[in-house]
Amino acid sequence: MRVLVTSFAMDAHFNGCVPLAWALRAAGHDVRVASQPALTGSVTAAGLTAVPVGRDHRLDAIMSAVGDRILAQYVDQELTTGGSRPPDAEFLKGWNTVMTATFFSQIGADPVVDDLVEFARHWRPDLVLWEPFTFAGAVAARVTGAAHARVLSFPDLFLSLRRSLLGLLEPGPVHHVDDTLAEWLDWTAGRYGHSFDEELVTGQWSVDQVPRGVRIPLDGPTVPMRYVPYNGPLPAVVPPWLRRAPERPRVCVTLGLTARTSRFPNAVPVDRLFKAVEDLDVEVVATLDRAERELLPHVPDNVRLVEHVALDVLLPTCSAIVHHGGAGTWSTAVAHGVPQLSLGWIWDAIHRARRTEELGAGLYLPSGEVTADGLRERLLRILREPSFRAAAERLRSEGAADPSPHAVVPVLERLTAQHRATG
Repeated sequence: MRVLVTSFAMDAHFNGCVPLAWALRAAGHDVRVASQPALTGSVTAAGLTAVPVGRDHRLDAIMSAVGDRILAQYVDQELTTGGSRPPDAEFLKGWNTVMTATFFSQIGADPVVDDLVEFARHWRPDLVLWEPFTFAGAVAARVTGAAHARVLSFPDLFLSLRRSLLGLLEPGPVHHVDDTLAEWLDWTAGRYGHSFDEELVTGQWSVDQVPRGVRIPLDGPTVPMRYVPYNGPLPAVVPPWLRRAPERPRVCVTLGLTARTSRFPNAVPVDRLFKAVEDLDVEVVATLDRAERELLPHVPDNVRLVEHVALDVLLPTCSAIVHHGGAGTWSTAVAHGVPQLSLGWIWDAIHRARRTEELGAGLYLPSGEVTADGLRERLLRILREPSFRAAAERLRSEGAADPSPHAVVPVLERLTAQHRATG
């Protein structure tokens, strides 16, 4: 069958689709990946075939101009209904309006949708797999009659919040709620003779790579899939120093790919991280590029600076990881059973960090509360208390129990046959 994978141009979001695309290709299916031109190099570096569509989004420019004000409402905000302070009506209305205007409609701008629909009409995919915010994929599937599904590599807080928002629209207390996401998608689909329904938001089913203990259970068909680490477009090489067992506990420190290549705010100063570990009997491996290194006034003797090393290669040798809370970093640490100190500051990073701590597989330190003493205290606990490694291994086993991408392919074949329009 023909499979069209769609993701907006951000490596951290595209990377979660790659192992499944590989599995489909290895099973003999024809796979294409459509995105803005900026992602073309990452797609081809992954060994996949790229279809550039539309023009590049301007998220970095938008976030540089207004990002601090937009994101302030999300910092340390509980985004699940089961939390101690679940999102209220005003938050939900603002979230829907702001995210649609500044994010969803920007990464799914008209030129992207138009080019994607034109290609889909030409190529006639049987299945469209779309990164959960790339609604252009759902629109293209609707127009061409293809089956379509979301590929989740992070807890589905988006759909959880949307369900809460839709609850405000049901009969009951009067709230004035403009469903801006539905209005935008209705207008977009309407340009091709179709109208909005929730399937354009949910997909016909979802492929979920999040371990059950961290997954957000929602109504709707779900295909669980084991997370397989993919290191992104940079080369995965085993350097000589990684071919020997560390003489001291090894700790990975990383702020992640997105933090390094975009202007999204991140409140964790690297020098504060180094101050926390400089007197500890550990070997720290910190992934920093040249520009980040030049900002450091001092690098402790127990810190090894590397511009890039694949986490999938590094983490099996580590006793702990300190990181920004990103989905790929967190998931790779889970895949290798490494205890985590998460400095999550926004969105799903907070949910992952809190659940990891609740499960005993790590600790959470909000980035706005980071001090050298607080970092040191938590890191020492993780390194000295065996319970953290044991819980991290349990979480690893839970994720590994889900079907591999290879095993999921026959399931997708059956679902595609059921959902694809005939004729």
